[in-house]
Amino acid sequence: MKRAYFKLGIVLMWLALPLTGLLYWQVWDQLPARMATHFNAAGQANGWMSREASLSFTLVLTAIMLLVFSVVLYLAEVRSAQGQFAWALLAFFMLMVAVIYRVNASIVEHALSGAPVEIGWVLLSVPLGIVGLMAIYFRTHRGSALPVSDADVIAVETHAGRGWSLVLLLPAIPVLGAAMAIHVPMVRIGMGLVFAILLVSAAAAWSGFQYRFSRFGLEIMTLGFRLRSIPINQIRDYAAATWSGWGGYGIRGVGDDRAYVWSNQGVRMATTGGEVFLGHSEPQRIVHDLDAMKQFVH
Repeated sequence: MKRAYFKLGIVLMWLALPLTGLLYWQVWDQLPARMATHFNAAGQANGWMSREASLSFTLVLTAIMLLVFSVVLYLAEVRSAQGQFAWALLAFFMLMVAVIYRVNASIVEHALSGAPVEIGWVLLSVPLGIVGLMAIYFRTHRGSALPVSDADVIAVETHAGRGWSLVLLLPAIPVLGAAMAIHVPMVRIGMGLVFAILLVSAAAAWSGFQYRFSRFGLEIMTLGFRLRSIPINQIRDYAAATWSGWGGYGIRGVGDDRAYVWSNQGVRMATTGGEVFLGHSEPQRIVHDLDAMKQFVH
């Protein structure tokens, strides 16, 4: 039954396509031949299209977005045993579809009456949605904390991505500048949230992932926050492996599989809760620590 409701949610997203077409069709004869279709963060027009081009662009963009969202949701649902994150992803994508539809409606209203385009709440709702989605993503498969004391720790390894932290900081600079320059409260708050997300991500990459091996299992942390606990009896197998850059970097994975990686090397572990990839520049050190930890399996 839950799967049926999930599929229904995906179908409902696709209603945005005919509704967008209806939005234009109802006022087609009233629309000017040349419409403002692009606006800066202050809501000022800086790009124009014919009404025909505007409609075609909007429908194609909406269709591509819906197709990508549907594929991602399908993969998230079939690869997740509990489905908690899949439902959160569905809610987030619905929010994005609603945002895009409202932006299109605001563009049409602007073309008809010159009404200001609603930018502020868009720039606020998107980062808020991202923060909520990230919170649920980190919570998924986090597990319970292991009863580890300092005496129980076998080894601690760190896997950092200092280069990636600089990459993440680059877009943060213009975002901060825009937030300071634009005097629209909602825009400032939204761009401030985007800046905070980029700043925390850069700090996490600089600090890296900390792998704490103990006689109870493995804990993965970053910035002092526990990302995941894997009890020792849940680890089935492991071996040094390579990571494809196509998979992305940072915390990756949808469903039961997760990767914590800033490089193309590491260790792939098979656990009862899915596959886990631990990035590290010296994979044999991770294998050695896992071997030492596995001696405590009862």
